[in-house]
Amino acid sequence: MTKKFYMTPGSCSTGIHILLEECGLVFEAWIINLLAGDQYKKDYQAINPKGTIPALVLDDGTALTEFSAIAWWLARSYPKRKLLPADIAGEVRVLGWLNYIVHTLHTQGFARIFTTERFAPSSCDHESVQAQGRQIIDQGFALINRELAGRNWLADDFGIADAALFYVEFWAVRTDIPLPEHCAAHYRRMLTRPAVRQVLAEEGYASALR
Repeated sequence: MTKKFYMTPGSCSTGIHILLEECGLVFEAWIINLLAGDQYKKDYQAINPKGTIPALVLDDGTALTEFSAIAWWLARSYPKRKLLPADIAGEVRVLGWLNYIVHTLHTQGFARIFTTERFAPSSCDHESVQAQGRQIIDQGFALINRELAGRNWLADDFGIADAALFYVEFWAVRTDIPLPEHCAAHYRRMLTRPAVRQVLAEEGYASALR
């Protein structure tokens, strides 16, 4: 059975898509149209009742969900790719940044801008919600910018936290949110990786490579 990857182009699943290519995995890509509500349809709910993306169905039919869990599974399953540090202190440090990116920059920051109505049903409050989201984003990138000073990656080598950082950097660039110096350099560095270039082209974002 071939692995099945459920994703939405240009979403957080882009980070997992990159990691799949970095690991050299063979998989089938299934597009979930979030705007059309595919995540709530019976077939997908049977795979991931959370109704979220990404999801990765393994050869034995086991479904992995949540960005951090899938990324960690890939890193531990393919250790030769060095997507996690070999020592426990380094692994914990990377997982800390990974979770901060996913659960703060994405879920608290960008989510307030992309899905404002979930935080404030009344349109009267949308502007303040989006401003709060922007503040969280700016503070988050400032923290990561300091962490990246003098280094290429969030660990000694490219790894799972960098794939997560890339997708929020990608969102920032596409929404005209300026990236601080070291984050911008990280984003440009990511764009030179063959797996990243392949994924962006496949997902319909080849213009980001120019």
